[in-house]
Amino acid sequence: MLAVLILLLVSVPLLELYVIVQVAGGLGTGQTIVLLLVVSVVGAWMVRRSGLGVLNQIRTRLAQGELPGNELVDGLLILLAGAFMLTPGFLTDVLGLFLLFPPTRVAVRSVLVRRYSQRITVAGRTGGAGAPGGTGRSGPALDAESFPNDSDDRFT
Repeated sequence: MLAVLILLLVSVPLLELYVIVQVAGGLGTGQTIVLLLVVSVVGAWMVRRSGLGVLNQIRTRLAQGELPGNELVDGLLILLAGAFMLTPGFLTDVLGLFLLFPPTRVAVRSVLVRRYSQRITVAGRTGGAGAPGGTGRSGPALDAESFPNDSDDRFT
C-alpha cells in the first residue's frame, strides 16, 4: 500500500504537469491559467453547495433518530472531491467533478460500501451497548434482587 501511495504521489503531479503543458500549447499560457482558476472556483462553489446539502440530509436523519450512513460516505466523497478540485491540474479536476455529480457519487459510494462493509463491525451485533436489550457489558445483566441484603450499618 505504501508503494502505491508513493507511486501516486510521484506520478500524479507529473501527469498533471504534462496535461497542463499540452493544454497551454493549444490554448496559450494565459488562457490555461485562467481556465485552471475558473475550474477551481466553480469546483469550490460546487463542493460548498453539495456539502451543505449532505449536511442538511445528515441533520434530518439524526432528527428522525436514524443513523446517516450513506450521507456520511457522501460527505467523505465530497470532501475528497474538494481536495481534488483545489489541487491545480485538469486530471484532478475531472476526478473531483466525477465525485461531485450525484449519479457518479452514488455509484462510487455503493462500491465503497460493498467493499468495506465486511470490515466494519457494529456493537449491536455482539450484544454491546447499541444492541436491543444489550447492556453495554460483555456479560449478562445483573439482577439486584439476587444479591443478599447486608444489614451492615457502615454505609448509612
